[in-house]
Amino acid sequence: MSIEVLVTVPFSETLIRKMSSISPKVNISAFNAQSIHDIPTEVWNKIEILYTGNILPLPEIVPNLSWIQFHFAGIDRYLEEPIVKKPGIQITTLSGAAAPQIAEHVLAMMLAMSRKLPSLLNNQRNSGWPKDRFDRFEPFELNGRTVGIIGYGSIGRQIARLLQPFGVEILATKQNVMDPQDHGYIQEGFGDRDGDLVKRLYPPQALKSMLKECNFVIVTVPLTKQTLNLINSKTLSELKPGSYLVDISRGGIVNINDVIDALKSGQLFGAALDVFPDEPLPQNSPLWQTPGMIISPHISGGSQFYDERAANLFEENLQRYLTGLPLYNLFDPNRGY
Repeated sequence: MSIEVLVTVPFSETLIRKMSSISPKVNISAFNAQSIHDIPTEVWNKIEILYTGNILPLPEIVPNLSWIQFHFAGIDRYLEEPIVKKPGIQITTLSGAAAPQIAEHVLAMMLAMSRKLPSLLNNQRNSGWPKDRFDRFEPFELNGRTVGIIGYGSIGRQIARLLQPFGVEILATKQNVMDPQDHGYIQEGFGDRDGDLVKRLYPPQALKSMLKECNFVIVTVPLTKQTLNLINSKTLSELKPGSYLVDISRGGIVNINDVIDALKSGQLFGAALDVFPDEPLPQNSPLWQTPGMIISPHISGGSQFYDERAANLFEENLQRYLTGLPLYNLFDPNRGY
């Protein structure tokens, strides 16, 4: 008996064929759909597995649905959908698939801020060769600094790997500090499976203790009730004066107004934000004009390899599904991710 799979994102024919080759039992129907109405009712009726971005059916039209694999790592916007809340359906995310490109983005932002790149570019536009150039553009070298990673998941671990040659000390928060290993999906050659690259792990309750040691702080946690407004004036005040912040998590975890105040006061020398509570970021937002701010329009996860890495994760999960193994990145409603 075949296992009916529906894919609603525009994967290439090559990737679809590769997924189908996992097993002769797997039958994949691929639709580049914009809504549930773009897919025939008879297809919805028979599918057992759904790979989707944002096309989510009502429970009554998918009586055989057993598993939904999302095309993103963050699915907080879909948690109130009836099909996601239906008991018995496994929900998995793409956590880990985009870690390589997001970690590179974080490193780029750290170097851009520490090497005064925005000021250098502004100086170039003005055709300037300032006499005080060595003072004005004096770098804040990474070597010997302390980097705090809030959330030591797949992204945080890849950031730690990329930072190894820079001579930094890495601290991180993790839910279960007694188990430093990564039990989730890891791409070959990436991450920190055993947790060897971090000097010390802190429980979330000890976040302020970690921040006291940090020159850089990187926010990588998912958006939950516990992490909403996690980075605010109180937590920012724990950082060493003149620190740097990078946020590639979800909008709402970092209080952007408090970041503006911290930049103005000098508590932060720089902040690079890729996510915001309201997206697109409104043109009248004061963030655009705040000195020391680097804004990117939620693109840290973008990559020419995104679909290929997503397909690789899905293939591994398909194999696990066929053999009865637990799926990677299972959503836990109690944790919120």
